[in-house]
Amino acid sequence: MRRITLIAVVLIVPLAACDRPAPTVALAARPTDAQLTSNTSHSPSPSHSSDVATGQSIFRFDTFGDETFWTDTLRLHEVIAGHVSPKTALSVGLKVDATALPAAVVHGIQNGTVDLNSPATTVALLKLGAVVGVVGKVDAHDRLERVGITCALCHSTVDNSFAPGIGKRLDGWPNRDLNVGAIVSLSPAVTAAQKAVYGSWGPGKYDPRFNIDGKNLPVVIPPAFGLRHIAKEIYTGDGPVSYWNAYVAITQMHGHGPFSDPRIGVHLNNAPDLVTSKLPALRKYQFSLRAPAPVEGTFDRHAAHRGKAVFDASCARCHVAGSLSDVNAGTLHSASEVGQSAEYAERSATKHYRTTPLRGLWHAPQLKGPYFHDGSAPTLEAVVDHYVSLFKLTLTDAQKHDLVEYLKTL
Repeated sequence: MRRITLIAVVLIVPLAACDRPAPTVALAARPTDAQLTSNTSHSPSPSHSSDVATGQSIFRFDTFGDETFWTDTLRLHEVIAGHVSPKTALSVGLKVDATALPAAVVHGIQNGTVDLNSPATTVALLKLGAVVGVVGKVDAHDRLERVGITCALCHSTVDNSFAPGIGKRLDGWPNRDLNVGAIVSLSPAVTAAQKAVYGSWGPGKYDPRFNIDGKNLPVVIPPAFGLRHIAKEIYTGDGPVSYWNAYVAITQMHGHGPFSDPRIGVHLNNAPDLVTSKLPALRKYQFSLRAPAPVEGTFDRHAAHRGKAVFDASCARCHVAGSLSDVNAGTLHSASEVGQSAEYAERSATKHYRTTPLRGLWHAPQLKGPYFHDGSAPTLEAVVDHYVSLFKLTLTDAQKHDLVEYLKTL
């Protein structure tokens, strides 16, 4: 069977949405926003649809001008065009939006006539806007001129409804397959010492402070859904969601704009400002993203019912009702209090840890651990064992099992 590159297909086929239906599953009910009444002073009013749509576009497609870093400094456009095939891209966790693929491309992938081993096919996917979180500028001769990244790179995945790594977008879901370190290490501008650090991270982890303080303490990429009732974001509760959006957009994505926080000694002003005016709409879109409901059949409903009683007795002091975090009351915890790394906390603005709001803990295959900021708990069972030991809880094996089943419903 003769293979063709996707470039040829793109040239002759108009852009059309993939109409392959996603599988349907029965979902358990989750609390509505009206039911989550605690700490509503931290929650904005429901957003207008136009604001949400604007925020969605920013989240998915706005690079904030970071091409000056990813193209001009790291020269990743050269690497992609010359060496990164779709198979290579998928192997490092990049995802493809199936709804951006023309019908002929869909059929070509299915029958093997589209060459998934050709970097030219990756360039064509970028031209279609189909690579989640990566924006490419392709000229009239199908040459990749510039490339940048968006929020969706780390904080979106796909439902795999077409093939592994190819499907409909799941915005707000952390991409736990994404190997950011491996991707950055492809750059010819990265030193051997830097590559050694980036190579140590592995899939689903990223260190958002390595380029600030030079320490190598990567964290698990967190979800960007279920944020609307949470006062402070990230593991250490450094600030509200727009604070962290600005920090990441400017200091990590290397977008253009100002960011200053004397608590961590960071003062940057990468003019012109392409970030600040977009933060409100971006926040509104993120606040519209609810955590996924648990999938029936992936947990024991009767055990989960019993596990809620265990949770209420053993965990609810910090994971308070509603937000499932005491951060809305202004509470943060020392590293020793929660049994976590003091070294990582010391890098942050607060020097403490936030009680993580429990949401979307178990939604395989995309969300199935690891847990804690550093991924040190590979499973929910390990999470429970950690706190049983730390707090000297007297739980039977049956109670621990029931608690895990309840956590799967959150």
